[in-house]
Amino acid sequence: MGPHPAVAAIRLAVRRVLNDILDDHGRAPGRPAHEPPSSPLVLVACSGGADSMALASALAFEAPRLGVRAGGVTVDHGLQAGSDLRAADVASRLRELGLEPVESVAVTVGREGGPEAAARDARYAALDAAADRHGAAAVLLGHTRDDQAETVLLGLARGSGIRSLSGMAAVSGADGRYRRPFLQLDRQTARKACMVQSLSVWDDPHNADPAYTRSRLRHEGLPALEKALGKGVVEALARTAQLSRDDADALDAWAGRAEAGVRDADGRLECAALHDLPPAVRRRVLRRAAIEAGAPAGSLFARHIEEVDRLITGWRGQGAINLPGRVVARRQGGRLVIRQG
Repeated sequence: MGPHPAVAAIRLAVRRVLNDILDDHGRAPGRPAHEPPSSPLVLVACSGGADSMALASALAFEAPRLGVRAGGVTVDHGLQAGSDLRAADVASRLRELGLEPVESVAVTVGREGGPEAAARDARYAALDAAADRHGAAAVLLGHTRDDQAETVLLGLARGSGIRSLSGMAAVSGADGRYRRPFLQLDRQTARKACMVQSLSVWDDPHNADPAYTRSRLRHEGLPALEKALGKGVVEALARTAQLSRDDADALDAWAGRAEAGVRDADGRLECAALHDLPPAVRRRVLRRAAIEAGAPAGSLFARHIEEVDRLITGWRGQGAINLPGRVVARRQGGRLVIRQG
C-alpha cells in the first residue's frame, strides 16, 4: 500500500524540483563536460509550521533517493518570547528527519517597510548567508497555492501593476537559489501530510493576529470572497498569478530590448523615443533606469513611475520628481535625466 495521497503529492512536488536542481547543477558554468557532477546540497527553510514541516519531510525522503544532500535552516526572528527555544526545537526535529547540516539562525528585525516586510528582509538575508556558508545549490520554501492567492490580492490592493499580480515565482533569487515546490498545492494538503506522518507542527500566532495585513486577508478577506463568489477563488487567483507572470516576463524582455534604442550616444534617455514606446514598455524602461540610479526596487511604486512618465507624456515644464533613495528625475533639453542628488 502506497503513502497517503497528501504525502504522495508533497513528495512528487519535491521530487520534480530536485530533478530540476540536479539538471541545473549538472550544467553549472565552468564544469568540465567529462567531470561527473558532485552531490548538490539543498536546504529547506523551516519555521516549524505545517507547510515547511511537510516540505522538510518530503525533502528528507526524496533527497537520498536522488543522490542529493539535504539540510535545513530555521530563522529565529526574536519577535516572541521563547522564540530561541522554539527555533532550537525546530532544528532538533529537522535532525530527527535525517537532515544535515541543520542550523538555527537568530536575526534582528528592523522597522523599514513595516513589520512584515522587515521580518521578510531579515529572513531572506539569513537564508542567503546560510546558503553561501554551506555552499547550497538551492533553498526550498514552503509557500502554497493559498499563499500565492494572498500575494496576488495584496498586489491588487497596492495597485502595483501586472508584476505585482504575478505573485511568487516558482524559481527566484540569484542563480535560481529559491525554489517553491508547493505553489500548486493547497495549505490543507501540507497540513494533512503532517498529520498522517505524525509530524508535530507549530502554528505561529502572528498568522492569526489581525494586526498583520496578510493575517486579516487570510482569515477575513479570502473567506468573504469565497462566500460571495463561491469556491475556487484561490485556484483562480493562482492561475492569474501564472498568467500575469508570463505577460510580465514578456513585457520585461521587450523593455530590455527597447532600452538600447531610446538612449543617445552618451547613454541618456531620449524623451521623443520614449514617447513612441507602448506605455507598458516605456514604464518598465523608466523603472529600470530609476533602479540603476539607486532607487530601492522595493520602495519604488507605480505612482512614482507614473509621475516620471508624465515628464514624457504630459510635459508642461514641471520640475524634478523625487524618487526613493534620493534619486531625482528631471527633463533637460529633450533628455530624461535620472540620478541621485
